[in-house]
Amino acid sequence: MPTVVYFLFALALLIGGYVVYSRVAEKLFGPDHNRATPAETMADGVDYIKLPTWKIFMIQLLNIAGVGPVFGPILGALYGPSALLWIVFGAILAGGIHDYFSGMLSVRYHGKSLPDVIGFTLGNVFKQIMRVFSVVLLVLVGVVFVSAPAGLLAKLTPEWMNFNFWMIVIFMYYFLATVLPIDVIIARLYPLFGAVLIVMAVGVSGGLILGGYAFYSWPLDQVTNVFSNQHPNKLPMWPLMFVTIACGALSGFHATQSPLMSRCVPNERCGRAVFYGSMIAEGIIALIWATAGMTFYDSAQSLLAALGPKTNAALVVDQVCRTLLGPVGGVLAILGVVALPVTSGDTAFRAARLVIADVTSMSQSKPLSRLLIAVPLFLVGAAISQVDFGIIWRYFGWANQSLATIVLWAAAAYVVKRGGLHWLVSLPATFMTAVVITYLCNQKIGFGLDYTLSVYFGAGAAAVALLAFLASMGWFRRNTLIQLPQPGQAN
Repeated sequence: MPTVVYFLFALALLIGGYVVYSRVAEKLFGPDHNRATPAETMADGVDYIKLPTWKIFMIQLLNIAGVGPVFGPILGALYGPSALLWIVFGAILAGGIHDYFSGMLSVRYHGKSLPDVIGFTLGNVFKQIMRVFSVVLLVLVGVVFVSAPAGLLAKLTPEWMNFNFWMIVIFMYYFLATVLPIDVIIARLYPLFGAVLIVMAVGVSGGLILGGYAFYSWPLDQVTNVFSNQHPNKLPMWPLMFVTIACGALSGFHATQSPLMSRCVPNERCGRAVFYGSMIAEGIIALIWATAGMTFYDSAQSLLAALGPKTNAALVVDQVCRTLLGPVGGVLAILGVVALPVTSGDTAFRAARLVIADVTSMSQSKPLSRLLIAVPLFLVGAAISQVDFGIIWRYFGWANQSLATIVLWAAAAYVVKRGGLHWLVSLPATFMTAVVITYLCNQKIGFGLDYTLSVYFGAGAAAVALLAFLASMGWFRRNTLIQLPQPGQAN
């Protein structure tokens, strides 16, 4: 059987997952197609603006698809075929559920930002914690998504347009996209960026097929064992792979972006296509790049060598695109990769502005009020950008998946209130609890404990979290979602 069939089968699973499982997510949530959305009840011409579904989908996809579904899967490919399983089933069973609920809960709660959404389901303590946590994460994302595109653009331009030049240019763009109405820059440019992104994705996968590459041809320790860890440095697959491959499978960052589009949807029936659909589309991008890593190079060792001494996935992107698509197509493909982080970094800062605005109850209809929040925010971001990128990325990885875990627990609480089958949400939440606690216990950013002991701590924490959730189900039914906030109501 031609090895390309395995890629096509994985692609079909992702598409089939959207067709079938997105309806499961919709049934768990219970959208009301006759309910007025925030774009109608709270229109302000800045953040609350009704947009067509196709444009919201495109913006949401570009919002959530930073360098994550490109760089993460390339690094995750070092582990072997198990990375593909996590992308496919993670996107369908966890990522899609996570993104759909984070978006639709915000729609239902008048377009409120993530901390308030979590507060309405898990209580005020979680809301206060998430206000700090989400702003820190968003600023980290904005900074992370300056460095990667600046490095790629520096490779395509004259020497005087170096890394620092592009850092300044991208930060200036981020500032404008943060303070201007959403239909001035974001809604106008994103369809163009989306077209470039499609060229990149189709071009790379098509180049692999037409080039006659043998898909997934890496040797396994045991031919029948797709779970074999292929990483040349023997880094533990659990939990590192599930943190390395976030965007494309499951990413908490998505939940910070969904409220931006929840303020623009014209009807609750759009949620399935906009939120779940964009997650699956991102999963397809991740699948393509994980496949490229395991196909363009003949072994994990070859891929690791291509990443260079600093494990820089941008080097692989540059080599793959130029080889498969030639000089012109390669540049277009690389620009598609550049568009991903740029169109997530700008909305990261924008989302941070809105979270702070919700906390302070500061109306954002006036330009001055937006500047009062944005200027200090960008000064902090500029200071953080001077910190070593590798350090920022390690903290971002853990914080990102921890946020995804909390959002899944909040979604499970909502499903309990509605009397639905919460296991479809609480089991992914339990799984991710084990991931983030094991990671925190074992890694240098956390406690640096022995690996085996960290695994036991992670499993124990997941069990305790699930038992606590089950014990709290009666409280969720009685105390959450009883009275929704009204438009304009104070926090």
